[in-house]
Amino acid sequence: MTSVPRQSAAEETAADASAPAAGSAPDAAVPAGGDVSASAAVPAGGDVSASAEDRAAAARRAGLRTLGVALPAGALGASLVLVAASKTWSRGYAAFGETNLPVHASGTDTTALPGGLALVGLASLVAVFAVRRTGRYIVSALLALTGLGTVAATLARRGSHAAVNEAAASTAGLAHDTARHVTTTGWPFVSVAGGLLLLAAGLLALRYGPSWPAMSSRYDAPGAARPARTRATAAARRPAPVDPDRAEDLWKALDRGEDPTGPAA
Repeated sequence: MTSVPRQSAAEETAADASAPAAGSAPDAAVPAGGDVSASAAVPAGGDVSASAEDRAAAARRAGLRTLGVALPAGALGASLVLVAASKTWSRGYAAFGETNLPVHASGTDTTALPGGLALVGLASLVAVFAVRRTGRYIVSALLALTGLGTVAATLARRGSHAAVNEAAASTAGLAHDTARHVTTTGWPFVSVAGGLLLLAAGLLALRYGPSWPAMSSRYDAPGAARPARTRATAAARRPAPVDPDRAEDLWKALDRGEDPTGPAA
């Protein structure tokens, strides 16, 4: 029988080291030069700027939507309060001999505060677009407070009979006469609804007011300080001097409302 030569211990150790380990994954392909970072995908700078523009556009759209809600809500709320203030809030009867004469008291007779606050709220709703930054927050807070004050004043005076008692005393000719069978109408609740709409408009203005449009700076008082960005934008948009020898420049100046024959600004 032929004997098989046995490997030496050194040769077996070298063969085991050169063989791949069982279950080991093959080496990952590495780009030439070993530059692993070069193979990683990096988003282009245009994608980042596009996403920022998309977010800004979405914020503007949300601001316009809330403006479309807050403006009608505030105007409707002030109108409801003013209409309710002129209507009858309580009715009763004044004893005059053996007869009972009907008497009533309007919202203004009961309390003049809701009507006054509604006028302030309506003015604040318009002033929101005339101010910027801190002024807009202040006016928005004032708008919300007018709504809250309208609700509180209406609920506090809704059950008061002082106004209708005065009407009864005036009708009967007695200084201390009181009205009988006094009932309250639903107009105070209309005033409360108007106050809630004013409050909602003020809260929307506080939250989304910075994204709402504002009046142009051309309506600012002469000599008023303007932000540096506004001044830079105005300087960049300033038209070039008019060349009187070019008809095109003359027509452009006329379109801008300028006098091309006048002295240069």
